[in-house]
Amino acid sequence: MHINATLVIVFYNGRKFKDRLIIYELVHIVHIYAVFIYGGFLFVDNLFLSKMPQSLSPEESVKAREAVMMHVRKVVPYALLVAVGTGIYMVTQIFGEIGSEGLSYFQTILSLKAFLGLWLGVRGFNQKFFGINPWVFKSHLFPFALVVIIILLSQIMYL
Repeated sequence: MHINATLVIVFYNGRKFKDRLIIYELVHIVHIYAVFIYGGFLFVDNLFLSKMPQSLSPEESVKAREAVMMHVRKVVPYALLVAVGTGIYMVTQIFGEIGSEGLSYFQTILSLKAFLGLWLGVRGFNQKFFGINPWVFKSHLFPFALVVIIILLSQIMYL
């Protein structure tokens, strides 16, 4: 039904809506790539880089991790900021009006997803630009768990 409604809106509203739809889809593609970069790093860090001390000496492990992290710091924080920025844009485009009965199921799940994404963005922004490291969650396990939850929410919000 969602696709049919979109086609009807495109038919009735003409070119202006088509242009907005194309912009939305391009932003969505950029968003997905940025999430892949950020989430991919968290996946590799939690499942592989954290295991280096098992096969390397403590000194070698620290040196190897820093060799990887100096390159990660050039890309991953910006990917997170792009993911959050594009996510904010997409929420403004698809949230819709709040009905008299309150938030719909879709709006509720989208709000939760947006809150978790914004929390990751604020955390990443503070780390990158102000050097403020989180005092409670110092490892990447919690952000990885949030990314997994956000991905699951993105799949169930259309049910």
